Amino acid sequence: MAKKRVGLYPGTFDPVTLGHLDIIQRAVKLVDHLVIGVATNASKTPLFTLEERLDIMRHETAPLAGDGRATISVEIFDTLLVKYAEKVGASIIVRGLRAVSDFEYEFQMVGMNQRLNPEIETVFLMADPRHQAIASRLVKEIAMLGGNVKPFLTAYVADLLIKRCEEQRTD
Repeated sequence: MAKKRVGLYPGTFDPVTLGHLDIIQRAVKLVDHLVIGVATNASKTPLFTLEERLDIMRHETAPLAGDGRATISVEIFDTLLVKYAEKVGASIIVRGLRAVSDFEYEFQMVGMNQRLNPEIETVFLMADPRHQAIASRLVKEIAMLGGNVKPFLTAYVADLLIKRCEEQRTD
C-alpha cells in the first residue's frame, strides 16, 4: 500500500476568502489528506479569534472533502511551519500565489524551509485570476469602511465579517 500523501496549507485565514477556498479545492486533488493549519501570528492583529477562525474554516471546508478528493482536517498551530509539517506528517506545504510580491516573500520562505527540512517540498498554486486581487487584509479594510465584501467571500463568511465590523465600529 502506498504511503498516504499529506499536504499542509498554512495561514491566518482572517477571514478565509474565496481565494483561499480556491487553493484548497485544487490542493485536495494533489494529496490524500490536507491539513489546514490556522496560525497564530503575533505580527498580525486578527479580527476573529483563533477559535472562531478554526470554526469558520471547518464550516467552509466541510463540503470540499470526499468524492474521491482528499480528506481535510483543520487545526491550530503556533510553531515553526516546518516543525508543524513534520508533526502532521506533511511532505508538501501548499502555498497560494497572487502576485509577484507574494513570490518574493515565498521564495525566501522556501529557501529557509528547505534548509530546515529538505524532505518537505513547497508547492505553489496560482490563484484563479478572478481571485488574484483578494487579500484578507484588504477585505477587512473594505468591511470596516462599510464597503461590499460579498464578491470576495462566501455568504456565510461575509455575514460574519460584516457583523464583526459593525461591532467594532460601535465599540
